[in-house]
Parts: sequence; C-alpha cells; structure tokens
Amino acid sequence: MMKFYTANRVLTGEQGEVHAGAGVLVDGDTIAWVGPAAELPPDYGAVERVELGDLTLLPGLIDSHVHLGFDGGPAPVERMKAESDPQQLVLMLRSARELLSVGVTTARDLGARSFLDVVVRDAIDTGIARGPRMVTAGRPLTVTGGHCWFMGGECDTDDEVRRMVRLHHKMGVDLIKVMSTGGFMTAGSAPWFAQFTDGQLAAAVGEAHRLGKRVAAHAHGVEGIRRALDAGVDTLEHCSFVLPDGRMSVDDELVARIVASGAYVCPTVNTRYAEFLATRGEDFKPSLPVLHERGAKIIAGTDAGIDNVPHYAYVAGLEALAMVGLPADQVLYAATARAAEALGLGEVTGRLRPGLSADLIAVEGDPLADISALHSLRLVVARGTPFQPDPVGEAALPAPPAPTGLAMAKAVSR
Repeated sequence: MMKFYTANRVLTGEQGEVHAGAGVLVDGDTIAWVGPAAELPPDYGAVERVELGDLTLLPGLIDSHVHLGFDGGPAPVERMKAESDPQQLVLMLRSARELLSVGVTTARDLGARSFLDVVVRDAIDTGIARGPRMVTAGRPLTVTGGHCWFMGGECDTDDEVRRMVRLHHKMGVDLIKVMSTGGFMTAGSAPWFAQFTDGQLAAAVGEAHRLGKRVAAHAHGVEGIRRALDAGVDTLEHCSFVLPDGRMSVDDELVARIVASGAYVCPTVNTRYAEFLATRGEDFKPSLPVLHERGAKIIAGTDAGIDNVPHYAYVAGLEALAMVGLPADQVLYAATARAAEALGLGEVTGRLRPGLSADLIAVEGDPLADISALHSLRLVVARGTPFQPDPVGEAALPAPPAPTGLAMAKAVSR
C-alpha cells in the first residue's frame, strides 16, 4: 500500500537540501518519490495522503554506538553479569523499542553477550519485534581480563584473534568490534593503555576485511588510537585522547592522521556531556571541535546503555554535539546520511531518496534552527511501517554545571 506523507518542510538528508510544502511517497518499505507536493506525478494521484501540516519530515535517525544489553541505569555491568541470556534478550528487545520510540530507525550495537544482538536483529528484520534496523558486532574482541571481557570475546595471540573474527563471521555478525584500549567500565582496565599489539590488531582487521566486514575500534588513549589507525580500522569509537593522569589532550599530529585516513569518528557524547565538561576544568579544550574543524568525519553515537545513559536519551547526545560547536546541519548529517555511510548502509537508509528504505520521522519545529526540535517527535516510520512510540522518559541535555576540578572522566564514553 502506498502513502504520501506531506509536511511544510522536508529535509532530505542531502546537505543543504530543504523542500517547502513537500512530500515523501512510500511504496511498501521503500521510498518511491520525493519532492514538492504539488508536483506529485499524476500516476500517484489516488494514493492515501497523510498531511502533517506544520511539521518537519526528515530521515530516521541513526545511533552509531549502542549497547542493547546495558540498561542505562546506575549499574549496567553488574546487571549484565547477573542476568541469564533469556533475561538479557528481554532487556535488549526493550532497549530496541526505546530507541525506535525516540526516532532512531537504525542503530549499531557494539558489544553484546552470546551473540544475542544477532537474535534481536533478526527478530526485527522478520517483523517478530519492533525496533531499529540493527547492525551487530557480537562480542567485542578484547585481551584476557581486558575491557568488557565478560561479554566473551577474549583472545590474545594473532591466531586467537583471527579465530575469534572467524567465529563472529560464522555467527552472522555485521562487523567486528575491537577494544584497542582499556575502558572505564571494567575493573582492572585502564582506558589509556593499548590492549592489543600492532600485529594483533592487523590480524583482526585483515581477517575482518577479508570476510567483507568493517571494524570499529574502541580507542581512548593516544597509543591505542595510533595502533587502530595503523591497522586500518573503519571507525574510531570515543577517540578521547586520554592520558595516564586522566587528562584529555588533543594530539594534533594524530588528528591529522585521522583526517587523512578517512576513518569515521564516533565521539559517543551523550546526555552526561555537561557533567563531563564540569569534571574537566575551565582550561579544558574538547577534542571534538578540533576534529570537526580539521575535517574528521564525525558520526552520531551515544554509547546508549552505559551507566545513566538510557537508550531514550539519544537526542540529548545530538544536543551535546551542538553544545561544542557543530552547526545544526552538521549534527543532522552526522545522525543520518554520514552515519549510514559509516555503517555501510549509504545505499539503504540515511536519506529521503527514491529507492532507499522508507525510514522517516516528523517533528514540530525546525531542527536546522534548533536541534532540540527533535524532542518533539510526532511520527515514526521504520521500513515503511508506522510505529507508535512507547512512553519513555524525558532526557534533555542539562546546562553545564560549575567546574569541579579534574576528576577522572567517568561521565562520558566508556
């Protein structure tokens, strides 16, 4: 069945392209036509019309870094460790619905136990469950006792790394996640330490690319970022330039390498970003504006599910991108078309264009003028099927509190 959604404003996802009084024609799960409503071809004159009036239609949003198996509460790791796989699966299905309920129609899960993310992806794909289109990484590859070891991806030698990549391929994941550095959420793990050798990372990336899979690298510390770049990863997660004393200091030479490499950067800023800024002190210079100004390919991702970052807080992460100086049009680009490209879905979603998936949302106001308009969600269509959002909590980005010194940065990406 065909539907023609019309609105006062349509943002196609192509940079700078805005149509007034326009519409999107949906045929099943695919976009058939986009343009001014008055120019709809006569052949489609009898289709059902959904007139949204003074709203903005735009592509469905993309969260490039989520963890469906974390609950976004105060102790997500402890909960994951305590739950059985069936309990985790129930939680993950709920997390997926929370994402869809705030307009996220595609998400990339970068760490789950027992390949449960693959189960959730397939349930959504077949229509058994509702949620975003999921891109799945399975168990993150980590060293023995390393960051997120409890998800089951421990491997230590070149051959073990290759075997783990092959196991993930066998289990049907979409990409490989490697923990190039330690992280904040795992006891005994330090985010500034590189976990894998250059050879081990090269083995992981080489095997993944041979199998046609992209590689996302969790990378906080400078050395881990460098090794990930040397290995040829496709996306850098966090990329926070953490030093052993807890400071975060931009490495200009490394920034130049990131830009030259073409790797995408997912900085995982989220609803706790204002709190994070307060821990840094007045002289702190965030790396994100530098990366953006130098031309790094920034994509939106919130690390949804980590402590006190619920999945329904996605828009607050976009507000955080705006807080550090990204223009609204660049924030939207990072959350739609560019994110789709980074996930290998540029010819599937991320834009309102004929032939792509019918993933679209409508909001009150104009997000190009104020990104916070995305909180006022009035329509969600995922792969052509409307979805009535579940009631979820409110999660706007608070104003930055007064600086409180240089405490360890546990308030942002884990």
